[in-house]
Amino acid sequence: MKEALISAFVDIREPEAIGLAQRMLDDGESPLAVLEACREAMEVIGRRFEVGEAFVPELIMSGEMMKAISDLVKPHLTADSPIQKRGTVIMGTVAGDIHDIGKEIVVFMLDVNGFEVIDLGIDVAPERFVEALRESEAPVLGMSGLLTLAFQSMKETIDAITEADLRDGVKIMIGGAPVDEHIQKHSGADAWGKDAMKAVSLAAQWIGG
Repeated sequence: MKEALISAFVDIREPEAIGLAQRMLDDGESPLAVLEACREAMEVIGRRFEVGEAFVPELIMSGEMMKAISDLVKPHLTADSPIQKRGTVIMGTVAGDIHDIGKEIVVFMLDVNGFEVIDLGIDVAPERFVEALRESEAPVLGMSGLLTLAFQSMKETIDAITEADLRDGVKIMIGGAPVDEHIQKHSGADAWGKDAMKAVSLAAQWIGG
């Protein structure tokens, strides 16, 4: 059934995908298996977007599907072992980029691993990141971007945080399909992650617990 869920998700057959996810849970499948199927499907959609075989509507719809399936999965992950929040992480897709596939799964995985997440959404201006840091005093901030123009936005955001005299109080991680150590150095971020679990690992390392 996992392959059927991946196929339905990739083809944006939303009612079918949600129904298959529910059936997997009802049949006793691991909720993590459902989440993994969605992650694999989202990677396929992301690759299609990069080569021009998928477009913004597909990205938006896949994000909505991920939210809907996350709502089904989350109670199964947390019901047996309620998690106390370990600390706050700010997340957002940087200015000029409306991609939220990767960000959504990072937000979800941070949430189920016990972190309080402030999700600023997509196309987030540097000033909004600065404002959120001032308001929350969060110790960790994550920025996502799929498009190459996001690299400069990441740098400008970190520059704005530095100018606001907030840089010393926050650890910054970046991610997205094209992000690597070179983009980390260019932007001034503390670390980069290739997937959601790396983001969880970094947050745990920086916040503790």
